[in-house]
Amino acid sequence: MPRRTATMLASTLILIVLLCVGVLTTPPYSEMSPGPTVNTLGESGGEPVLQISGRKTYPTSGHLNMTTVRVTGADYKMNIAEVVYGWLAHDNVVVPHDTLYPDGKTEEQSNQENAEEFSQSQESAKVAALRELGIPVRTRVVVSSVRKDSPAQGRLHAGDVIKAVDGAPVKAPDDVAKAVTKHEPGGKVVFSVVPAKEAAAAEKAGKEPSGAQDVSLTTVKAGDGDRAIVGITAGTDHTFPFSIDIKLADVGGPSAGLMFALGIVDKLTPADLTGGKFVAGTGTIDETGAVGPIGGIEMKLVGARNAGAEYFLTPSDNCKAAASDIPDGLTLVKVGTIDDATKALEKIRGGDTAGLPSCSTG
Repeated sequence: MPRRTATMLASTLILIVLLCVGVLTTPPYSEMSPGPTVNTLGESGGEPVLQISGRKTYPTSGHLNMTTVRVTGADYKMNIAEVVYGWLAHDNVVVPHDTLYPDGKTEEQSNQENAEEFSQSQESAKVAALRELGIPVRTRVVVSSVRKDSPAQGRLHAGDVIKAVDGAPVKAPDDVAKAVTKHEPGGKVVFSVVPAKEAAAAEKAGKEPSGAQDVSLTTVKAGDGDRAIVGITAGTDHTFPFSIDIKLADVGGPSAGLMFALGIVDKLTPADLTGGKFVAGTGTIDETGAVGPIGGIEMKLVGARNAGAEYFLTPSDNCKAAASDIPDGLTLVKVGTIDDATKALEKIRGGDTAGLPSCSTG
């Protein structure tokens, strides 16, 4: 066989072997790519995303789009060819599998966690929006859950309103844990609570729950240390002066909080927040209106621009990463609170874009 022919044959065989290895090898990586965006002022699945009743609402225009990231499933194994393609593709990001599914977390566990975070983000968005508008929201600390076979089982119940612990008024869930852990395991702690049924009846009547009952519990040692516990998780419950429902399926995580809050503000105020402009954004939000960072910012920028967005509301702590690769035609707007966002939207609808707070790579 001529040397040139042999060399070509050997090269071809090596290439075939490398291709087979590339397809069959499954390195521990996952892929993130731009997901769909949804206008919080519009509809999803044939019904309005934001549904408000019991309060006057106003017409809106333009877009306030929340953005998402699409990720490969926990059980999906990328082969080396897919990993290399993902590294080379501009709109995708390949990350270690443990980044998306740490500690061996299954896809089902991740979905459940995302669903819980999504639900909490909706609640925080409602509170932040109403407080931005100066609309009172009643807040109370409640028993969120009771652990099986704990001192609290059968004595406290989910939904019970916690008024005080050891006589000290409770204003936040952390107050409960701090009061309990002041005791040694085996010590007595007294909860002053309004039972869930009585609290629900008071809420229906538009009144604050009263008539607290004292429940004495004996603390036990926590399974992860020497601190004292009684086996409950305390949380926050809000009473809104009218109904606000957020209808959006197949979305998880906390990152849509800011855009939900802005959509609620827009529907409850006569002024048109966007002035007809296409604005997208992301960011967690807490009950005070503070905007927090999220993951996958680069993917969300691409998804927003592909959908037609002109402006992107960007959490302050995501600004540096976002500014490193801005899609053409998209203006990043730096925000740290819901108030920052509403003021930025005022500038956008007024055409004062030179005065917008911007992101930088520095």
